[in-house]
Amino acid sequence: MTKLPIVLFEADVAVETELKLRIAPSQLARLKRHALLNEHQLDRPVTRRLYNIYFDTPKLELHKSEMALRLRRVGRQWLQTLKGGGSIKAGMHQRNEWEVPVSRAVLDFSSPQVAEWGEYLPQSLRKKLQPVFVTDFFRTSRMLDWQGAQIELCMDHGEVRTGQHSAPICELELELKSGEPRQLFELALALLEIVPFELEVVNKAELGYRLLSGSAERPVKGDAPDIAKKDTLASALQTLIWSCLLHLQRNLRGAMNSDDAEYLHQIRVALRRLRVVLRMAEKLCADDQLVALGQEVATLCAALGRTREWDVFIAQTAQPICARMAGHAGLQALLAASERQRDKCYAVLRGAAQARELQCLMLRFAVWMNGSYWQQGEAMPSARDFAARRLHKLARQFAQSGQYLNTLDAARLHSLRILSKKLRYSAEFFATLYDRQKTRSFLAALSEVQEVLGLINDIAVAHRLLDELAMMPELSAHKEAVVLAKGWIARGLSHQFTALHKTTQRFSKQPSFWGK
Repeated sequence: MTKLPIVLFEADVAVETELKLRIAPSQLARLKRHALLNEHQLDRPVTRRLYNIYFDTPKLELHKSEMALRLRRVGRQWLQTLKGGGSIKAGMHQRNEWEVPVSRAVLDFSSPQVAEWGEYLPQSLRKKLQPVFVTDFFRTSRMLDWQGAQIELCMDHGEVRTGQHSAPICELELELKSGEPRQLFELALALLEIVPFELEVVNKAELGYRLLSGSAERPVKGDAPDIAKKDTLASALQTLIWSCLLHLQRNLRGAMNSDDAEYLHQIRVALRRLRVVLRMAEKLCADDQLVALGQEVATLCAALGRTREWDVFIAQTAQPICARMAGHAGLQALLAASERQRDKCYAVLRGAAQARELQCLMLRFAVWMNGSYWQQGEAMPSARDFAARRLHKLARQFAQSGQYLNTLDAARLHSLRILSKKLRYSAEFFATLYDRQKTRSFLAALSEVQEVLGLINDIAVAHRLLDELAMMPELSAHKEAVVLAKGWIARGLSHQFTALHKTTQRFSKQPSFWGK
C-alpha cells in the first residue's frame, strides 16, 4: 500500500475553520424563522443543491491518511477539492483545503494548479482512485456579522449514499470568514438559546466512510496527545484540555442513546482527566472563568457518578448473584429495584435540560480556550520542568499514604484512590516527554494498584446502595435478599486487600521515570 503523509499544506492553501452542529429537522426549520438571523445577516439567504462525489482507492488509502478528495457540483460548475490535516476542537473543524475548477464530473490532474498535489497524491495512487460514496444535500447559506466577525451560517439538509445504504444529513455549519475562532463559539451559544443541537465531531466525509464500512459507533477511550519537550506549559495544557473535551464529546451521543454503560464510564474518565488538567492550569495563573468551569465539571462528575454507581452495582453485584441463585424472588426484586433507580438517573442525564447544559459547558470551555487567559505575555515554564515537579510531588504523596495500608479506614482508602488517579493521569499526560519503556512499566504497575482500589471502592458503594434499597417499600418483604447480597460482596473484600498490598509493593519498586 502506498504510504501517504499526514498532510500539512503550504501557506497559500486555504485553512477552513468551521463549527459543525447536528440538529433535528424540526429545529432547523424553527431556526430559519428566528429574528436573530435577520438581525445579523448581511445579505439574503441563498439555497443551492450541493452534489459531491468522494473518491478513494479500494483499500481506502486516502481515508487512512486523513485526507479527502471530492468533486462538487454547484449549479453547472464542478470543483475538485483535496482536504487533509487539521484538528477538531469542541466541534470546530480546521482542515487544510486545496480547490480547483474542472470542466466535468471527472478527476483532472492536468492543470498547473494541481501539479503540486503530486506530493500527496502520487501517480501510482491516482490510477486506483474510484468513487466511493456521494453526499447530496441542499444548503441555505447567509453571511452574518457577529460582533464584528463575518461568519457564514449554512443549513444543510439531505443525505449521504453508498451503493447499498444511505443516511440523513441535517446540520448547521458556521464557517469563520473573518474574526476570531472564539466568536464562532459565542454565536453558537446564542443559537443554543434558540434551538437544541449537538456539537458534531464527524464531518460528512467521515459519515460516508462509516456508512461504507458499516462500522457502528462505539465507546472511545481517551488518548493522551503528544507533548513535545520544547512545549511551554501553556501550550501543553491547551493540548491536554482539548484532548479531554474531545474524549467527552466522542462518547456523549452514545451515553444519550445507547444501553452500553461504557459510554458513561468514558465520559466520567474524560471529566476526571479534565479536572486534573484544570488544577494544573490553576498553577499557571488564577482566573475566575477557570474556577467557575472547574466547579461545573466537579458538579457534573458528582451527578454522573450516581448513575455510574448503579451501572456498576447491577453489573458486578445484582446480576451475578441473581444468576447464581436463579429463581430467588427476593434477589429478582432487588435487581428490578436497582434497574429502576438506574433508569431514573439516566432519564435525568438524557433530559432536554441536561443535554443542553452539556453542550453549553463545552461551548463555554471553547470560548475560554480561545480567550485572553492563554495570551499572557509572561515567560512560561517548560512542560517538562513542570511535569517533573508535579509528578514528584504526587508520587511522594502517594507513597506517604501507602505507608498506612495496615490501618487504612474508608477515608484513607478514598484518599489513596484519588491520589492514584491524579498520579496516573498526570503520568499519562506527560509520558511522551520521557523514555517510553520506563513510563510504560510505571503506568502498568500503577494501573494495577488503581484497579484494586477501584474494586474495593465498588464494594463500599455496593454496601451503601444496598442500605438504600433496604429502605424501599417494594423490598420490605425481601430483607433477606439484602443480607444475601451483602454476604456475597463481603467474600471478595479480604481478597482485594491482599491484592492491594501486593500491587502497592510492586509499584513501590518502580523508578521515577521523570528523573534526569
